[in-house]
Amino acid sequence: MITAAVAVMVALMFETASAETVPPPLEVRVVVVTTWEVIRGGKDLRGELYAWKTRWPLTSELPFPAGVRPLLYDPDRHVLAILTGMATARASASIMALGLDPRFDLSHAYWLLAGTAGVDPKVASAGSAAWERYVVDGDLGQEIDARDIPPDWPTGILPNDRITPYQEPAPDSHNDDGDSAYALNPALTDWAFAMTRGVKLPDDAVLAKVRAAYTGPGAAPPFVLEGDGLMSARFWYGEHMTAWAERWVPYWTGGKGVFAMSAEEDTGVMQALTFLDKAGRAKLDRVLMLRAGSDYVVAPPGMTAAQQIARQATEGLPANQQALDALYAVASPVVRALADHWEATRDATPTADKATP
Repeated sequence: MITAAVAVMVALMFETASAETVPPPLEVRVVVVTTWEVIRGGKDLRGELYAWKTRWPLTSELPFPAGVRPLLYDPDRHVLAILTGMATARASASIMALGLDPRFDLSHAYWLLAGTAGVDPKVASAGSAAWERYVVDGDLGQEIDARDIPPDWPTGILPNDRITPYQEPAPDSHNDDGDSAYALNPALTDWAFAMTRGVKLPDDAVLAKVRAAYTGPGAAPPFVLEGDGLMSARFWYGEHMTAWAERWVPYWTGGKGVFAMSAEEDTGVMQALTFLDKAGRAKLDRVLMLRAGSDYVVAPPGMTAAQQIARQATEGLPANQQALDALYAVASPVVRALADHWEATRDATPTADKATP
């Protein structure tokens, strides 16, 4: 019979052996978050991850069975890239799986999401890139079919716990129904914007033709800005939906947010990081989100929303490649600055007034 003392000794021996064989976790400096990629026959053709894989380059592939695709890693700069898959659910699940992965120490890591989006022509043009200050959920709430909307309602979408659209006061953005809006660290966002606002973004004759039908900011050559994102698992288009987005974002942000980009994943990423922050496995104030316009949320004059959907179904998004190139042009110097100056950025988050080189 094994005595209690012997049992303890055996257990300690196994623990010691285990500790000696398990390598310490990799301290990650920056996590690059991407959401979609076109991979056919095992060949990576294009997408949000492609430039990081080929131009950074991220050459080390790490298995990630709890996610959509293997992770990519730069062991010299300690930069890790994840492909989450599209839409809120996959994004949230993928980030949670990464955050709980014992192979990585993410306790000081910065997270930078770089993804394509639909752009509001009142704020920016196709190919432009926006650093988000707020991300707002466009799925949480109540909705009435368009055929049933009361004549005095501007939309059939209304908040939970309210009986009319945009009813004041707005509910708390973090409540029992869910988290409807997230504010990113403004100092870090301003720092990233200050570093990249002068980046010359890709432009060409094709892009000039795409924006020629628009006026104002939507007709300008691509530029870097600060603007906010509305996230929904649905792709939506048209003047009425855009009018809703332009009111939904400031409604949930106390009038501070300005709708610029329409995408899917950002609120899911923020939800996962919120939980990981509570567990001490991530820092919520070290999150950056960059979106670049691959198309407009409103069709050009003379085209209906349905016609816009039909055209893009056959021709693709008009500024897709330009947006992908813009993302890398703007995001890569920020990732480089954070990773290469780790002696400064590990324990102190950079701000615009104390910029990291």
